[in-house]
Amino acid sequence: MLRKNLLLLATCQGLMLSSTSLTMATSALVGVSLAPSASLATLPLGLTYLSMMLTMIPGSLLMKRYGRRVGFTLGGFAGIIGGTISAIAIYNNSFSLFCLGSSLFGVANGFAQFYRFAATEVAEPTYKSRAISWVLAGGLVAAFIGPNVAKVTREMIPGATFAASYACIAVFCLCVILVQIFLRIPIPSDDEVSGRRRPLVFVLTRPVFMVAALCAMIAYGTMNLLMTATPLAMDMRSLPFSDTAVVIQWHIVGMFAPSFYTGHLIHRFGVLRVMFVGALLLLGCALVSLFGQSYNHFFSGLVLLGVGWNFLFVGATTLLTEVYLPAEKGAVQGINDFMVFSATAFTALTSGYFHHALGWEKLNLFTIPMVCFAAISILILGMNARLRNIQSA
Repeated sequence: MLRKNLLLLATCQGLMLSSTSLTMATSALVGVSLAPSASLATLPLGLTYLSMMLTMIPGSLLMKRYGRRVGFTLGGFAGIIGGTISAIAIYNNSFSLFCLGSSLFGVANGFAQFYRFAATEVAEPTYKSRAISWVLAGGLVAAFIGPNVAKVTREMIPGATFAASYACIAVFCLCVILVQIFLRIPIPSDDEVSGRRRPLVFVLTRPVFMVAALCAMIAYGTMNLLMTATPLAMDMRSLPFSDTAVVIQWHIVGMFAPSFYTGHLIHRFGVLRVMFVGALLLLGCALVSLFGQSYNHFFSGLVLLGVGWNFLFVGATTLLTEVYLPAEKGAVQGINDFMVFSATAFTALTSGYFHHALGWEKLNLFTIPMVCFAAISILILGMNARLRNIQSA
């Protein structure tokens, strides 16, 4: 039953991330063709992440009360409507309608962020990090499905570039709803609904929560800032869309392929060490991008960005599960993801503007202090934990 549930959750993750990877490769290009100003090119993708952020807390509390299946199904329907509206918007050359469709797709993505937490609820406590990793590994198929669907369907509807691609999002989300019919996740227990709770301020001010949330925010914010601007940067350097699709594809491979091993690495070396390596890889991405802007630089930089995100984000998610009691789960998970996707929404909303105003090189420079701050916070938490262990020995 465990393997079946993890496989189904990974399938849902793969379908939703196929939609996400499609938007990663195309949203800025659609935006720049529809928007009244090039600086607004990433606004639709920013609205996707903004609506994800706003879905986090109510979505988490809804699933705490009624179960995961209800939330995941609502998210699937939001994705169907959002994909359909986006396709209609492109066909009718409407930037405002495309923004609406992108926002609804963000609601779908908001619910989908809880697949990784659902994995911990069907697994034994000692298997949590590996369960998270295996479900996130479902995103590996998205690396090949999303960008390739965009490439194949790009001109399928004459005069409406990428309209058919966004119609495919509705199909992916319909498949998510169908797959969930076979999913078996325990309904919320009495302990989860009405068990002992500590003051929320106490939980949110614990160093472990602050480091987990901070590192997840920086992992997603850094990744999203650079990934969102990549199609624009490559287009400005006259690189063809086929090259952009390949770069985004292998970036997503970098994001999710390590998930087959990340859980084992965390189990063997410890969560903080894996997170620290993730921060170093994110720094490596920025440095590669500063050395040049050829296809090879974009390719290698975006792969490093994906692997660094995986180590830092999977590690932060695992660390978060150590913070809360069962009855605190809904609120703490919702607040954590609200914070994470606040950063993601901000970077998506501003990525196009910063790229337009500052350029690709300065955009990469902007990420370095944030990643260094994450690395330092991990080191401090590790030293404090080691000191407590010595004192209690």
